[in-house]
Amino acid sequence: MKDTEAQAASPFRKIGLAGLGLIGSSFAGAIKRAYPDAFIYGVDPDSRSGVVACERGWVDRASVPDDPAFADFLTHEADLLIIATPVAAVDGYFRLIADTGYAGVVTDTVSTKAHILKSADELLVDHARYIPGHPMAGSEASGIDGARTDLFEGANWILCPDEATDPDSFQKLHELICGMDSRVISLPREDHDRAVAVVSHVPHMVASSLMRLALDHADANNALMRLAAGGFKDTTRVAAGSPELWCGIAFDNADALSEGLHEMEQIIASYASAIEARDAQGLKDLLRISADARQALPAQWVPGSDKLLEVRIPMIDRTGVVAEVTTIASSVGCNIQSIEIDHLSEGNAVLSLMLTDEGDIGQLSFQLIDAGYAVSFRPISPKEHAHV
Repeated sequence: MKDTEAQAASPFRKIGLAGLGLIGSSFAGAIKRAYPDAFIYGVDPDSRSGVVACERGWVDRASVPDDPAFADFLTHEADLLIIATPVAAVDGYFRLIADTGYAGVVTDTVSTKAHILKSADELLVDHARYIPGHPMAGSEASGIDGARTDLFEGANWILCPDEATDPDSFQKLHELICGMDSRVISLPREDHDRAVAVVSHVPHMVASSLMRLALDHADANNALMRLAAGGFKDTTRVAAGSPELWCGIAFDNADALSEGLHEMEQIIASYASAIEARDAQGLKDLLRISADARQALPAQWVPGSDKLLEVRIPMIDRTGVVAEVTTIASSVGCNIQSIEIDHLSEGNAVLSLMLTDEGDIGQLSFQLIDAGYAVSFRPISPKEHAHV
């Protein structure tokens, strides 16, 4: 995390934060850590969470959601509203947006998108400034007592812009999130639930199943459980998460999760078949594919800071540029460190992306040109970028 003296001003001055649980409180703390000048008004049905968040300096003001002061804050002051609640509470906040005439940017941290996108279509008037989000970070702990200001450092943060997304709103939200040392990944909205089912929801159910397997074979003295160290503990760590929370997530993403679990059954069956048939080569092949893929994952996201590349893309008479370009960049593994939009005249702008030394630049260039964009690339030094 950068030193306080080097911290830039927050891209949002006044932030409303709905939900002070693990994610919401961690988000507030991370924003305050990166942008001490940001004013955050947090709300949660549990008044204790608001008190604790204020005591820790993560929010400047807190109340329960139906406090008239919060509605007044949205009407007259807020320029960003973050919804970090369970899915069931989302509709109420969308109605509050309509009732107060709130006109700022809206994002969320909800881990499934089917319901919230449907509600947004039905209840929100301004779809251009609603940008669905999902931080790919969490903990077996829950609530504000498990919150940490560094929870999102190095974590992928999904944003789902579409053709209607306001470019300037996306730029500011991207800046806010990257300022917390998170990495923004753009993903089409229709792909979100299936993707997180594979990398988050199915693994949780598998971890829970592994714990059930061990429990079914444990004796009264739990001797087997005492052997459950190292890899087993790491693999099953997330199984300690809230059953109520994960039951809700599972039902919210039921179709994609069920499909993923059935696919997992088939994969496990292929291992069982190879073992039963004493097929050494077949089992080695299965293990090798997974081992190679796992070893290819970086231990930590550490983008290079000595090789930056500026990509400039004219936005003349094009809608949906931000959504399409950032999604292409994410699909080829490129990390966008910062986004700038140079408004040359009304309806005429240039989108400037600053990339780190990750990903396939050749594929990025090919796909952008294939999509009809005029693209220019320019190497740039971090020092030069710092003074742009």
